[in-house]
Amino acid sequence: MSNILGDFTESVQRRFRAMKQLAEGALAQLDESDLDWVPDAESNTIRVIVQHLHGNMMSRWTDFLTSDGEKPWRDRDGEFEPDDDLSREELMSRWEQGWACLFNALDELTPENLCQAIMIRGRSLTVIDAAHRQLAHYAYHVGQIVYIARIRASDRWRTLSIRKGESRQYEPRDGD
Repeated sequence: MSNILGDFTESVQRRFRAMKQLAEGALAQLDESDLDWVPDAESNTIRVIVQHLHGNMMSRWTDFLTSDGEKPWRDRDGEFEPDDDLSREELMSRWEQGWACLFNALDELTPENLCQAIMIRGRSLTVIDAAHRQLAHYAYHVGQIVYIARIRASDRWRTLSIRKGESRQYEPRDGD
């Protein structure tokens, strides 16, 4: 059983790393002004999405096993307010800080921890369920980042996946 739980830890880390890499591939194709573009007034900019991911990661993964994942110091609503003074470098520093917090927490997990109950917003979840919850949440926002980046880059876009009509040439890579 502990081998399966160890495999889970490796698998979830691999999926989070692939997600981070996907977003970074999209972000690398953008100019600074692209980070603040929105398709409509109800949408978030990429800069705001990254701010939100940073806040979520810091809150959820700090003291992951011992405190509620919704920290009292978190300002979730503030994460959705555009910070016009935040440079791309500062934004990417926050991006790296959030992911480092996540990966540090995952690195500390043992197979015995995976069925342990933790709290998020006062709700009890197993570590496995909480990791899946965050994986789904981050995938949602990474998808937004990639989609907005694809629109903004337009003809400059370099695909991050298999090009349309090229599936037959696809050779599986590790992690796909």
